[in-house]
Amino acid sequence: MIEVPGDKSISHRALLLSVLADGESRLTGVLTGEDCRSTASVLRDLGASLPPLPGDGSEFRVQGVGPQGLRSPSRELDCGNSGTTARLLLGLLSGLTIEATLTGDASLRSRPMRRVTEPLSRMGARFQEFGVDGRLPIGVSGGALRSIVYTNRRSSAQVKGALLLAGVTGGVEIEISEPAPSRDHTERMLRRLGVRVDQERTPDGWKIHLTNPPARLRPLDLHVPGDFSSAAFLIAFGLLGGAGGPLRIRNVGLNPTRTGLLDVLGDMGAEIEVENLREETDPAGEPAGDLVVTPSELRGGSVGGEMIPRLIDEIPVLAVLATRARGTTEIRDAAELRVKESDRIRVMADNLGRIGARVSELPDGLRIEGDLRPLAGRVAAHGDHRVAMAFGVLGGLAGHRIQVDDPAAAGVSFPGFWDLLAELGRMDGDGGVAGRAMARTP
Repeated sequence: MIEVPGDKSISHRALLLSVLADGESRLTGVLTGEDCRSTASVLRDLGASLPPLPGDGSEFRVQGVGPQGLRSPSRELDCGNSGTTARLLLGLLSGLTIEATLTGDASLRSRPMRRVTEPLSRMGARFQEFGVDGRLPIGVSGGALRSIVYTNRRSSAQVKGALLLAGVTGGVEIEISEPAPSRDHTERMLRRLGVRVDQERTPDGWKIHLTNPPARLRPLDLHVPGDFSSAAFLIAFGLLGGAGGPLRIRNVGLNPTRTGLLDVLGDMGAEIEVENLREETDPAGEPAGDLVVTPSELRGGSVGGEMIPRLIDEIPVLAVLATRARGTTEIRDAAELRVKESDRIRVMADNLGRIGARVSELPDGLRIEGDLRPLAGRVAAHGDHRVAMAFGVLGGLAGHRIQVDDPAAAGVSFPGFWDLLAELGRMDGDGGVAGRAMARTP
């Protein structure tokens, strides 16, 4: 049985909120990938005393300083490649009397930020755009905020999380509506800290309401489960027979707002079982369990609508699986992928075509004709960790000859991915080491 690194989305939020808490938080299983190190680094620049993130996921403690304990930084806050860091931090800082400028690497500086700054500006925060067309670098001047009732036309956990954090630090109520439920890690964690956050289904979608935020937050005592988005690559590898038999993945986060891929793969004929499903007794707990993945013959299908927010990060690996499925797979309503770490629609279409797959690029997705022909070629990851790992899955299968130009990109969210993939490629169906070699050449 294997494990994947801690959930990236939960780790970001745990670091941010443990600093805002009043007292000592205890965190276990926090991801130590590059994105989370960026969050830890900017919090230190804001005056938080945050220890180095342990590489083995062991427990570490954070002494919270409370919202008023943070200070204006002496330099730009470098968010690296992490859009989650930048967008959540824009919300957090909006409610504080702090002036700061956020920046990031070239990829992050190309990603849109007005989807966050526009509603935050309506709450009273002030922003100065030093970049182009709402991109980083962006200066933020926080302070007195007012409540907001906001309807987001696209479901987004980052927009929702930014507004909720602004409500907490600014001490104002927030009401957000979105067409479908986006991942709810922020809401769960805020409840754990003593903040009232209600959610309800409405005729038009989903509503989240933060009520009367307290001035002081309880500290966290949190174990971060394994990242489902990271597990998705191993699920794909197991379904395609890469591990030589059933593959067991332990302690995977199974938050229902994140596991749309399991539903889609079930419809495609995948054999995946959940064992030891558990959820902490705390109502803010995160569900987790063990996954047993059996090699399966997949068939094509259609994916779109309300399912997309529940699997937006897994679409690159779903596209790879579609090349091995019988029939056609069509992915729609996923235009959000064009403003991720790369334009994932264009990048996946170009790379799939380059290695011999039959693919059509759509304005909001992909159409892929599956077959079992061996695929070969060199793919360009464009610095995108999920693209690199998706093609790594194909490259790890016998008969394929695929090279990924930037395997190091995987370190953003999955340190040790390539070593683990190579190890799995040598395993037999009982979890022992088999004699066959990996076909991967990253």
